[in-house]
Amino acid sequence: MDLLNTLVDKGIRRETPTREEALAVLATSDDDLLHVVAAAGEVRRHWFGRRVKLNYLVNLKSGLCPEDCSYCSQRLGSEAGILKYTWLKPGQAAEAATTGVSGGAKRVCLVASGRGPTDRDVDRVSETIRAIKDHHEDVEVCACLGLLSDGQAERLREAGADAYNHNLNTSEATYAGITTTHTYADRVDTVRRAHAAGLSACSGLIAGMGESDEDLVDVVFSLRELDPDSVPVNFLIPFEGTPLAKEWNLTPQRCLRILAMTRFVCPDVEVRIAGGREVHLRSLQPLALHLANSLFLGDYLTSEGQAGKADLEMIADAGFEVEGAGETTLPAHRTGGCGSSAGADSGCGSGAAGAGSGSGAGCGPCGSGPAEAESPPAEAAPGPARAAGEARTDLVAVRRRGAGTDLAPNA
Repeated sequence: MDLLNTLVDKGIRRETPTREEALAVLATSDDDLLHVVAAAGEVRRHWFGRRVKLNYLVNLKSGLCPEDCSYCSQRLGSEAGILKYTWLKPGQAAEAATTGVSGGAKRVCLVASGRGPTDRDVDRVSETIRAIKDHHEDVEVCACLGLLSDGQAERLREAGADAYNHNLNTSEATYAGITTTHTYADRVDTVRRAHAAGLSACSGLIAGMGESDEDLVDVVFSLRELDPDSVPVNFLIPFEGTPLAKEWNLTPQRCLRILAMTRFVCPDVEVRIAGGREVHLRSLQPLALHLANSLFLGDYLTSEGQAGKADLEMIADAGFEVEGAGETTLPAHRTGGCGSSAGADSGCGSGAAGAGSGSGAGCGPCGSGPAEAESPPAEAAPGPARAAGEARTDLVAVRRRGAGTDLAPNA
């Protein structure tokens, strides 16, 4: 296909595709899907080889959030039966982080529910960052604490944070229909504050909330303009008890097209498969490794993920390798520290204004503890084949292990 040849050429040269080209990727047929994956995979391999970066999430504070984000099980008014707990102590968080690092994670993502941190919260997280760095000097630490105010990003950087995450989630045009307690502009402002403080930029999206192809292209082009180092692509986990519980709009094929489009628009950044991959990609997860060079292992913020051991086997079986602690994730022209961009002209493609960093909605951790948290459930008898797009509520399991519990994490 001429389209794919053009996109490969642009990706290798870090040129921005046109909006029409990005929309055309999302509109390709299932007959052309493997061609799309192969083309985007060529761009991925050019910049990142066959390395897969592992990330581990520690949920510092779960639930009890005053914001009304429709996609979130921790939102104000959520009836989802998730774990709810206040701040983990620094030692508890450091212990959880050790589990992830032992499993091969290069980055630990510290997430806390809420609108944004108080200055006392920043002190608490700073102490946690120092506790993690005391045990693992070379590990990247990313904070995801919500909207930042003056001086907070600088204080996190001084404490040893390498990155800050704040996702745009969806297009500016549709944002007010997803969240009313803060604005799209608030999110952009926080990403810019983090970047200005010298933190590596991480900002991504959530697909599957009923958005159009145009909305997906809009948010990915907005991310390119912000120029994050990491772009997590989340797929909505429709939790019962949230406003989007009935939004089952994704198929494995559509998820792959979204990842491919993101790779073409942001060819030289860390594209990360984040929340919902097990729910929506299902048996096609290995194909996604040809598009993304990073993923979260194990469980997520409030839901369980695929077993960590299965994730590692999947990476190996697909012919990829876990990125080593001594390897630099990003291409040389983007590297200016811990995976951060060297400047405004070293960006996602041809370079635009800078941004901030982190992990974000639907992030998921890798576990590496020696024991499983619970006995595995008995295998169910195979059921009838499911239609494409049919709700898979059987794949949405609330996290009951790891951070905030007395049970070992997903390992």
